[in-house]
Amino acid sequence: MDNVKRSFPDARTDVERQWQTPETPQTLSPAYRLAFADPDFLCRDEMRGVRLQLELTKPDLAMQEYGVESTIVLFGGARIPEPEQSHKAQTQTLAELSLYYDEAREFARLMTLKGQKTEGLDYVIVTGGGPGVMEAGNRGAAEAGGVSIGLNIVLPHEQRPNDFITPELCFNFHYFGIRKMHFLMRAAAVAIFPGGFGTLDEMFEALTLIQTKRMDPVPFLLFGRAFWEKIINWEALAEAGTIAREDLELFTYVETAAEAVAAIEAWRPPT
Repeated sequence: MDNVKRSFPDARTDVERQWQTPETPQTLSPAYRLAFADPDFLCRDEMRGVRLQLELTKPDLAMQEYGVESTIVLFGGARIPEPEQSHKAQTQTLAELSLYYDEAREFARLMTLKGQKTEGLDYVIVTGGGPGVMEAGNRGAAEAGGVSIGLNIVLPHEQRPNDFITPELCFNFHYFGIRKMHFLMRAAAVAIFPGGFGTLDEMFEALTLIQTKRMDPVPFLLFGRAFWEKIINWEALAEAGTIAREDLELFTYVETAAEAVAAIEAWRPPT
């Protein structure tokens, strides 16, 4: 894009020119700032629609330019430690769930290897960019020599991306809704590991989109059948009629990375 011949000065040029303007009461006034280079203006409530568009467009362009064609979405608990650190877990259950850190890491490694090709990038791992299972996913991709995406969000407590995300594909969001769109826009499969409110939120939203045919069906994998059947009574939902029994076929239980890869390879869209 930088080599495009232009008849008029581009936006960046005018921003730089404005910095060189002599200081006067007029040029120092906020009113004189270029609208698109004025953070006070862009952060006004009335500009929310513009900010939503910016958060949709910036990561989308970056992924296009990087060659990302499809992704493997990986959701899971931020509090699940790697097995070597399981003794530091807040509960015994979290310590026992640490095995899924390794499964997420290996699953991401295997899928990254499958997605490597001469041009473009398929099966790029995308996580929420944080610790726990998310870190494991980005870590596995890095160990395969591939890239991975992290979709962070600004939170009230200290938040930093994990160290394994490809820096050029590490994004930060203000709006949860736009972040959710980026998780699913290129999804070739969704893998859900044990987790808390955030994991449940993303899981049910994606399932609802598929159930209501607002999203094309994709392989949808739940790691850890015992965990999921303990916290969600799927059968009760079907028996009550609040979901259709065929909705239980929207997802598949797996226990290991190898099972997950095999399930993706064997998956065929419903006719």
